[in-house]
Formats: sequence, structure tokens, C-alpha cells
Amino acid sequence: MKMPRTLPMIAAGLMVAATLAHPASARTQTDVSPYLEVNQIAIANWQGGNDEVLTYTTVAAGVDASITTQRAEVGVNARYERRFGWGNNIPDQDAISGLLRGRVNLIRDTLSLEGGAIATRIRTDGLVGANNLLTGNVDSTTQVYSAYVGPTLTTRIGDLNLNGAYRFGYTKIEDDFGIGVPGSPALGSFDESHSHTATFSAGMQPGPLPVGWSIGGGYNREDANVLDQRFEDKYVRGDITVPVSPTLALVGGVGYEDVKISQRGALLDASGAPVLSDKGRLITDPASPRLLSYDTDGIIWDAGVLWRPSRRTSLEARVGRRYGNMNYTGSFSWRPSRDTSVNIAVYDSIESFGRLLNGNIAGLSTDFNASRNPFSGDINPCVQSATGGGQCFNDTLSAISGSNFRRRGISGQFATASGRTNWGLGVGYSRRTFLAPDNATFASVNGSHDDNYYAQLFANRRLDAQSGIDGIIYANYYDSGISGDGVNGFGDVTNIGANASYYRNFGRRLTATAALGVDAVDPQGIDSIISALGQIGLRYQF
Repeated sequence: MKMPRTLPMIAAGLMVAATLAHPASARTQTDVSPYLEVNQIAIANWQGGNDEVLTYTTVAAGVDASITTQRAEVGVNARYERRFGWGNNIPDQDAISGLLRGRVNLIRDTLSLEGGAIATRIRTDGLVGANNLLTGNVDSTTQVYSAYVGPTLTTRIGDLNLNGAYRFGYTKIEDDFGIGVPGSPALGSFDESHSHTATFSAGMQPGPLPVGWSIGGGYNREDANVLDQRFEDKYVRGDITVPVSPTLALVGGVGYEDVKISQRGALLDASGAPVLSDKGRLITDPASPRLLSYDTDGIIWDAGVLWRPSRRTSLEARVGRRYGNMNYTGSFSWRPSRDTSVNIAVYDSIESFGRLLNGNIAGLSTDFNASRNPFSGDINPCVQSATGGGQCFNDTLSAISGSNFRRRGISGQFATASGRTNWGLGVGYSRRTFLAPDNATFASVNGSHDDNYYAQLFANRRLDAQSGIDGIIYANYYDSGISGDGVNGFGDVTNIGANASYYRNFGRRLTATAALGVDAVDPQGIDSIISALGQIGLRYQF
């Protein structure tokens, strides 16, 4: 297994930058915990599937790290795992999973460098929306990598605030075997993409003038190698803030935006059907002209309210016109205490898998708390943070497509810590409406949509100085919008499950773990599968 060079380069760059920016004499808080781990896992089907009890052994090496200095913050949770199957039907497999978020202030309060990366796995067997448990048939999974990095400039000239930022993003699927929405091969599958995002703004807060104002703009571009797909978004706009009271303001803006998505045609065989590579990807016809998937330009506007009764509470809601029709967005954040946070977002945007995954990483804070599935070793989809920088990856990873799409929905996260107990909740709903050229090959794609619902409840409690328990309950429902027959696709997929684990420390370095779990997958078109899982393991921490 080869990891794309971009990810380790970004990770190393952030760590080196943090070291160079902060001399050894600077006050730091450093917690770096490398470890080795051995686990024994067993899976038995209560219903559906085969009657064989699957068992395998895993050997893993990983590191959990949190580094905070006066001008830098880096959080890392990374793991490499080798799985050894017991029996001829369970092949050995490597798995890489992890999260990285970092920020370094190169010039205090003026210039910073930030970045992040994720390595995870997804299912490739058509059971989209069931990524919580990647065990059993390990041949039906594949690695996903994504990373971003870039500088941010923030400065002032008198009362004038100046801001600028640039971000480079990269996303790669190692081996997809036709990943996409089941039953719709014309959507194509994702391979890799790179993106560039640049933004700028200049403005003043209310005070020198009765109102606040800003003028800004940006340029976004993403290039995907499958069908030479290209996304471009250019915009400029002005915004105004009108205070109504010390805690309430009216906000609004108007501008101009030009969004264009294009691609080349797919190579066709003699019968007119798309030719697929050995990995299930559409093959680009280099002689074909560029085809427009989406093309809109014109005036954009929005108006709304901003309510900030305290530094711990903020609510913003806007309604306007963008992408050729009405647009509704909003956000709510509340931190009733240092260790509790609530965040809700209503969104409406044009995305792709690569850009959306990059945005999810950027939404994490550097003090994230990532828990892992005790049976697969993968990071659980909802990553929490008491400071408000949590993120749920369920929607992004539920069904990966090579097409761009209009994404509308709502998401929410809650996290809290009290004494020995931490718990949290992540919920969300989204609809993706796919964008593709309006021709025969892609006729079934343009305008098709899927819906995804998810919820995850987690908790952990330290029983005493040497032991504790962790638990998670999850539920996902994915509606592909395509009827499933179990051959051309599964259509709707429901996945629910729960697991609980217990750990016991023996001294400062050795930890024993034990876990039990249940997972149920109910795909349209085939019988549901209910599995029971068990795990015991040992970890040595250096």
C-alpha cells in the first residue's frame, strides 16, 4: 500500500513549521503518545450472510499527539494496522487511518499557516451509508486520503481590516472498483482531484461609521482526473452590517458570481456504451470537446440577522438568491461552559467529494477528540470537540461520486465533559442533486438526487484511575433515489448498531481492552444482515 506523498509532506511541513516558529524556551504543552497494539476480533452473523464465524488478528502502531505552544497548535491521531485473517476466505490487509489538524502563527496576529489531513476507509460493495463497521469482507473496502494546506493573512491599517487566504487541497481514492451511486454507472467514480481556493476582504466594524462594511471576493478551482472534470467559481461582493441593538444586527450583501463546471466526454464502445477501466472508472475521450455540466452567472444577494447576546452565543440566518434560485443558510453556536458546545449549520452550496472532504477537515479544531471503532480500528465518523470545532464525516463518506452536486441540508453537533464523563451527539440530513452534461451518456445523472440521514451518540466514563468504559450508538439511512434489486444497486440502505468497550491500565504503559458490539445492515433488494462482534486486545504505550 502506497500513501500519496502529499499527505506526509503536509504533516511534516506543519510539524517543522511549528518547531521553527517556537524556540525550545517557549512555554509549551506537549502530549505525544506512540503505541503498539495487538487485538483478536470475532464476527458472527445472527441473521443473513453465511454461518461462518470470522476471526482475525490485528497488529497496529499509532500515535496520539497534542502540541500547543504560544503560537502553534497541532493535533494528531494516526494509526497503521495489519490484519491477519484466520481461514482461506479472510485475506490479509493493511489499513491506514488518522486525522491531523494544525495551525502555526508565523507572524503573531498577522500571518499563519494551517492545514489538515485525513486517511480513512469506505465500503465498495454497494452498501453505501454503512461505513461504521468496516470489518468482515475486507476486500470490499478502499483507502481514502485528503489534505489541505495554506496561509492566512489578517492585519489592520487604522480601522480597516484586511484579510486574505489561500488553500491547496488534494483528495485521492486508492482503488475504487466502481465507487459511485449504485445503479447509476454514468455518474462515474472518483479517483483524485486537486483544488485551489483564494479569498480576500477589506472592511470596517461598526464604530468609525454607523454601519459596518466589507468588500471581498474569491476564486475556487478544482481539477479531477476522471473525464478531465473542472470546477471554477469566481465572485465579488459587498456586505453591510447595521446594528439594531448591542446584541442584534441586520446583515446583507450583494455581488456577482460566475460558476462553471465542465468535463470531457466518456469513451464509448461500438454499441454506444461507456468504456470502463479495470477499476470501474469512466475513460476520457481525449478527442471530445468540453461539455458543460453547469453554467450560471449573475447577481447574487442575501439578507438576514446576526444575534450575539454574549461571546458564547451566536446566531446568523440569511435568505437570498444564488445558483439561479433561492438560497437559505444559517448557523448557531453556543458554549454554555468551557467544556460544552452546541453547533448547528444550515447549508446550500455546490460541492464535489474532494472539496467537501477538504472542507470537513478544515471545520475541525486542533483539539479534536477522535474515538475509534474497537473492531475495525477506524475513526468513528463524528469527531467531537468541546471548543466547538467538531465535525461529522458521515454524509461526505456515505456515497462517493465523480460528479459535482448541489448540496442542501442541516447538521448539528453537541459535546460536553463533566468530571469523569464525556458524551456527545451528532445528527444531520442532506440532499445531493447531481450535475452532469445534458447528453445521452449522462442523461440519467443530471438532476438525480440522493438523501442521507445520520445520527451518532457516544459516551465515555472513567471508572477510576486505572479503568473506564466507552460506548457508541449509531444509525444511518441512505436513499439513493434509485430502485435497488441487489444486482444493479441496493437503493435504500439502513445501518444501525452499537458497541461498548472496557479498558484497564496495568501500570503506566500497558492497557488491556475488551469490547462487544452489534451491527445491522438492511439493504433494499437483499436480506438484512445482523452481526455480533467481540474483541480483546493489549496496548503498550511508549
